[in-house]
Amino acid sequence: MSMFPVIDMVRTGQNIRNLRIAAGLSVRQVQAAFGFATPQAIYKWQRGLAMPTIDNLIVLAVLFGVTIDEIIIVDGLTEDCVQRGA
Repeated sequence: MSMFPVIDMVRTGQNIRNLRIAAGLSVRQVQAAFGFATPQAIYKWQRGLAMPTIDNLIVLAVLFGVTIDEIIIVDGLTEDCVQRGA
């Protein structure tokens, strides 16, 4: 078991999908906002097969009207870890 919090890629991907839908955006609209030639990266993010870069997380946060913390789902992140700075 890790002593440090770990990003849950699958749950984060599901969260990206849910936030996209809640923001009323299609995958194609998100693709266009990034200027991607294809939507493959967005589908990979939503399936938890890849994580957006930090730059892309900032753009997603703006598009969805949330903070980066609201996008990323972390396993093992407890209030105790937050208070200790872990």
